Amino acid sequence: MVCTATGALLVVGILLSAGLGQLPIGPLEVVGSALRAVGIDNAWAPDARLIEQTLWQIRFPRVVMSLLVGGLLAVAGAVMQAIFGNPLAEPGVVGVSSGAAVGAAAAITLGLTAFGPWSIAAFAFVGGLAATLIVYATSRSHGRTEAITLILTGIAVNAFAGAVLALLMFAGDTASREQIVFWQLGSMNGSRWGEVLLVAVVGLLATALALALAEQYDLLALGDRTAAHLGVRVERLRLLSIVLVALLTGVAVAFVGIIAFVGLVVPHIIRMLLGPANRPLIALSFLGGATVLVYADLLARTLVPSADLPIGILTALIGGPFFYWLIRRNRRGSGGWA
Repeated sequence: MVCTATGALLVVGILLSAGLGQLPIGPLEVVGSALRAVGIDNAWAPDARLIEQTLWQIRFPRVVMSLLVGGLLAVAGAVMQAIFGNPLAEPGVVGVSSGAAVGAAAAITLGLTAFGPWSIAAFAFVGGLAATLIVYATSRSHGRTEAITLILTGIAVNAFAGAVLALLMFAGDTASREQIVFWQLGSMNGSRWGEVLLVAVVGLLATALALALAEQYDLLALGDRTAAHLGVRVERLRLLSIVLVALLTGVAVAFVGIIAFVGLVVPHIIRMLLGPANRPLIALSFLGGATVLVYADLLARTLVPSADLPIGILTALIGGPFFYWLIRRNRRGSGGWA
């Protein structure tokens, strides 16, 4: 039921996002164009070349990128919450997204091209991985994650990353500054098929690995010692998952910038609807994250006429109050942090 409803919302969102804009395109024309692209001739497909170009060069890459980025960030959040055993863990909150942004900004400002056209994405992964390892090493103590340490480490990582980004902006030229500002705000504008393909291949493989590890995450929720007795190699699972989170986050933000709170909000809503089992949680988190970001991008494009709002602003406006509510809820449940 939840899967069907979320899937239906996603399909409607895709049709609306592809059809609405300065050049309105009907839902049947959107469906007809997609069917013709896979070899199915139909009467709905548009004849006007301008409509076809608008769909395939601008809107479809943007819609697919929104879908993938939302899904991958939600999966990264679900995996982080599983390995930290803490509902406050999320790539944006604990600084993983900021670390990825620093890696990408360094590649932009310093002109690092060691990995060819994928250098920015590769350095985003390295930055995200470094941030995740710092958070993990700092917040783990005596076999558990300390919530306060996790949040404080995230604040420190985000503050440090912000300072490094400012330094890189100061040192870079005008073009570099514009790219870094774009990174800090987040936007789907200008998505291209080559970038979408890279995000799809890397992100979907990482998601498949997360689904394969889901059963071990369920055992990990019983406690490290119990999981180890049941055959789980706990530290190896955590380190592999950290690399997985960095990969998911790095590839998700590599071309669109920082988009916070999707990895926090979506897994929580799915967990409230389905329960804590990690396999359906991860699968539905992908679907839910994709749905949220497709609608967020639609609002970013259409709320202000002839303007494209940074999508990171919209997700922060929703995610910030949700994070506040979550902290108060956890505080009441635990009787206080002290």
